[in-house]
Amino acid sequence: MSKYSAPALEKGLDIIEYLSYKAIPQTQTEIAVGVSKSPNEIYRMLAVLENRGYLIRSTSGKYSISLKLYHISHRHSPVDSLLKVAKPIMEELSNTTNQSCHMGILYNRKLMIISQTKSPGPITLSIEEGSLFPLIKTTSGRVILAFLEQQHRDKIIKEDEDYKALSSEDQNQFLKRLDVIKTLGYELKNSEITLGVTDVGVPVGKTINGIFSVLTVSSLTSVHQENKAGEFLIESVKQAASAIDSAMKL
Repeated sequence: MSKYSAPALEKGLDIIEYLSYKAIPQTQTEIAVGVSKSPNEIYRMLAVLENRGYLIRSTSGKYSISLKLYHISHRHSPVDSLLKVAKPIMEELSNTTNQSCHMGILYNRKLMIISQTKSPGPITLSIEEGSLFPLIKTTSGRVILAFLEQQHRDKIIKEDEDYKALSSEDQNQFLKRLDVIKTLGYELKNSEITLGVTDVGVPVGKTINGIFSVLTVSSLTSVHQENKAGEFLIESVKQAASAIDSAMKL
């Protein structure tokens, strides 16, 4: 717990975070239940958030998140600059490989997908932008961990519930796996989340300047490092990552 307390601010943030997870507008009572407060406790907070433009209230009295936070987050966002450069390169990568690709970053000890491009073919894999995934169970997440500074990586891993659920032997094997990824500069692995998908992930940027992400191609065709398809995907993703680095002068 922090040694500082700001109950009103925390209450407002709880409301915003709660509504951000809801797909449909919520009533005052529903919000109160969601943030473990009484309706009277949040009445003034809802009024202030609505007045400042962070919430929108419908004619039926239900609240939802406005676009104000989105606009604020994009005013001076290094991620926005990265995406402007990366998007056309990602589209070219999808066209070249005939596969979908996505870009992810580290967010709150999770992998967050910040951009994706679909395969030009009739069948494609789509990952919703803004989605969160566990680090150790995804190729992109493992690549992020492999290239983090040791101290930062250790802190994240020790607090990761999926990692703590592993046996001591499996934990050691996982750490060795991260070392291999860092040595190779990529990971090619069957997805642990989606059956029939093979992921190839390569780091983009540098951790020291805060602009660090992972570019990943998700292939619906089973590929291996030793075959031509695997070699082609690895080189294609590496070239795309290098092109993004060069364009960003990272």
